[in-house]
Amino acid sequence: MSDIPMHIIHLDQDDPKKCTARAMERANTVIVHESVRGSPRRGFLLDPSAGIVLGPEDIDLIDRGAAIVGLDCSWKQLEPSMKSILNNTKLQPRTLPLALPANPVSWGKPGRLSTAEAMALCAAIMGRMDQAKRMLRPFRFGEEFLQLNAEPIATYQACTTNAELVESQWLFFNQN
Repeated sequence: MSDIPMHIIHLDQDDPKKCTARAMERANTVIVHESVRGSPRRGFLLDPSAGIVLGPEDIDLIDRGAAIVGLDCSWKQLEPSMKSILNNTKLQPRTLPLALPANPVSWGKPGRLSTAEAMALCAAIMGRMDQAKRMLRPFRFGEEFLQLNAEPIATYQACTTNAELVESQWLFFNQN
């Protein structure tokens, strides 16, 4: 099974010392773009407000080479940044099912994943655990992220529809 093409649009809005996108770029596990120009035009854009989860129904496109694009920006500037990207690409917005972050900034706050955790979760959900592990290797919290989320990830991988995946996350996280 081949790796998923992983790209990150990096808008330089956060603390560079805490930037997981740059560390993944140095480890050659993602391609970083400074703007929408040059980033893939087709595939999936991670968007926490998308309303459609990345899941089993997307595997066919992923297997045919569709890219996953993450956005590295400040949570405070997320909405206008997303709007700009979606207006200039044909990327399909997708949200991620819940997972616990292990990064020191947001440890234990469901859904507040670092860029590295979000990208690795995508790879894991799509059945590319080796790719997910490589993406997290540069981080002290990488192995802990996979351990914290081992059960949810295994459950997400076993789902056969996106609706089933959405429902399954409530086995592990409170629905409020």
